[in-house]
Amino acid sequence: MSSFRRNLGRKQVSDKNYLFDLETLNQIKKIEPVSNNTKIVHTEQYSVTNEDLLLVKTKDSAIIYLNENSSDFIIIKSLTNTTIKPTNSKIDELYDELSIGVGACVELQKIENSWYVMSSDGVKFG
Repeated sequence: MSSFRRNLGRKQVSDKNYLFDLETLNQIKKIEPVSNNTKIVHTEQYSVTNEDLLLVKTKDSAIIYLNENSSDFIIIKSLTNTTIKPTNSKIDELYDELSIGVGACVELQKIENSWYVMSSDGVKFG
């Protein structure tokens, strides 16, 4: 029976990171940094401009507004309870808002004026 699980390792060469299959030592892919366009949010309400990555660090809770005119893709990592609301559309064509809890991470992509959840809690930093 074959296993789909791989034994993966990371290696940093100069300022570049690489992902390797440790059993064959074959390079799988070059790992790019998540983003240099990062914003740490400390306010209870924030409207996305051109950030690729938001880290939400408010005291109690936060509301993040997705601005359709300035951003097509965003990763939101929340260290507090956070509500994500598009300004003029829906999420996954169904929802007016998305609520995520402490420690959750969600990746959203805008396609044809609607926001879609591409990954949720599967995105890990490290």
